[in-house]
Amino acid sequence: MYKRILLKLSGEALAAGRGFGVDAVFVSAIANEIAEVARSGCEIAIVVGGGNFFRGVAEQAVHMDRVAADHMGMLSTVINAIALQDAIEKTGLFCRVMSAIAMHQVAEPYIRRRAIRHLEKGRVIIFAAGTGNPYFSTDTAASLRAMEIGAEVLLKATSVDGIYTADPKIDADAVKFEQITYMDILKLGLKVMDTTAVSLCKDNNLPMIIFSMREKGNIARVVKGEKLGSLVTA
Repeated sequence: MYKRILLKLSGEALAAGRGFGVDAVFVSAIANEIAEVARSGCEIAIVVGGGNFFRGVAEQAVHMDRVAADHMGMLSTVINAIALQDAIEKTGLFCRVMSAIAMHQVAEPYIRRRAIRHLEKGRVIIFAAGTGNPYFSTDTAASLRAMEIGAEVLLKATSVDGIYTADPKIDADAVKFEQITYMDILKLGLKVMDTTAVSLCKDNNLPMIIFSMREKGNIARVVKGEKLGSLVTA
């Protein structure tokens, strides 16, 4: 269904419930799913979070300077990107990590035209270090990069199977939205993605699909057009 996608993975997802670090078995399983989608002809770019190591807005950063804390969070995403790159390349695909913060020994610098060329050659790209700027989340980085590379959709893989009126893990009466608009997310204050990311997608009419990555094969199902999770449109 889609020719080019941007997949947003949270850092916590890579920890697979451990809360900290990277679960190598789970990352390998994700890599195999990504490889399956890539071999079907879909061009894949990935933005990965860093919450399994450090969050700029987490409790452990409460007494830190926000800029310093955000820089630590950006570096955490690079660790996750390298781990995911290794797992993807073990499937036989070529994969490139492109960092918004220059670190030539471990990643390529982010250059838009080079990123698009990698995709055209069938390589998987992982965008690391967020936007390279403090005060912007990796959700915002995902929205920004998706539009820069001309992705047709932003797929956000989470631990829940869509957008709910409340946290379904806490509120048993939470109701799932099969489809919702950007404005409704902003009006209702739903914690799907931060408001900057949602506004960016809204202004540029980029559809989003929020779905669960807990079930094996969900990434391929979403790309093929199966109705999973929650669709966000104008």
